[in-house]
Amino acid sequence: MFNLLKLDLRRLFKSRSFYIILGVTAALIVLMVGTISAVTDQEKLDALQNTGMVVTNGSSEDMQEQLQGMTRLDFVHECLGSGFLLLLAGIGVTLFVHSDFSSGYVKNICFARPRRWEYVLSKLLLTGVYSGIVTVLGLLLSLASPLLFGIRLDASPIAGILQYAFWLWLPTWAFGLMGLGLVLLTRSSTLGIILSVVSGGGLIAAFLQNLCQQLGWHNLAQYLLSMVVSSQCVPRPDASQMVMILGCSTGWALVYAAGSLIAMVKRDI
Repeated sequence: MFNLLKLDLRRLFKSRSFYIILGVTAALIVLMVGTISAVTDQEKLDALQNTGMVVTNGSSEDMQEQLQGMTRLDFVHECLGSGFLLLLAGIGVTLFVHSDFSSGYVKNICFARPRRWEYVLSKLLLTGVYSGIVTVLGLLLSLASPLLFGIRLDASPIAGILQYAFWLWLPTWAFGLMGLGLVLLTRSSTLGIILSVVSGGGLIAAFLQNLCQQLGWHNLAQYLLSMVVSSQCVPRPDASQMVMILGCSTGWALVYAAGSLIAMVKRDI
C-alpha cells in the first residue's frame, strides 16, 4: 500500500492540475488581499468607484476601523474562513482521481494489485497530503500578502497559527474525500466538481439553514464542513468547538471513505 502511496505522490507532483489548483489558490488570496488594500485607501477606493464598481461597506475609514486591532490570525480567518479552500481541495482531488480512469492507470494498478482497498486507502492518505498542501499554501499567503500591500496587523503567536492550520486542515481533508467517493461512484469528474463548488462555496449550507429556520427544525447546517470552517473561533477554538470540528470531520470522512470503498469493490473497473 505504501508503494501505491509513493506512486500516487510522484504522480501528484507531476500533475498539471495540481499546480493549476495551487496557482488558483495563490491568485485568489492575493486578489482578495489586494482588494482589501484598495478599499482601505481612499484614493484607490475613489478610483474603483470611478470605474463603476459599487462599494457597499462604506468609506475607507470604515474599513480601516475594521482592520484596527485585527491580528494576523484574525485576518487569516477572514481570508480562509469562507470555505474556498474546501472548494479547491474538492476539485483538485476530483480531477486527480478521475485521471486514473481517463488514463487507464486504475486498470493497471488493480490488475497488478487486486486488493482494491489498498487503492482506496492510498487515495485517502493522498487526499490528506493534497489538502495539507493547499491549507499550508493558503495560510502562508494569507500571512505574507498583507505585508506586500502594506496592511499592518497585530502579531499572533506561532502556536495559535499552527493550531488554526490543524483545525482547518481536518475538515478540508474530509471534504476532499467527497471528490474521491463521487469519482469512484460515477467514474466522472462532473458531479464531484459541481458539488465541490456548491457545497464548498456554502450554498448548500445556506439553503439548509434557511430550510431549517422555515420548518422550525434544529440547525442541521452547522454540521456541514463549510459551516464548521466558517464558524471556527480564533485565536483558538474552545473545547466544544474542537469536538464539533473533530466529530464532523471524522463523521463525513468515514461516510466518504466507506462509500469510496463500496463503489470501488462493487463496480467494474
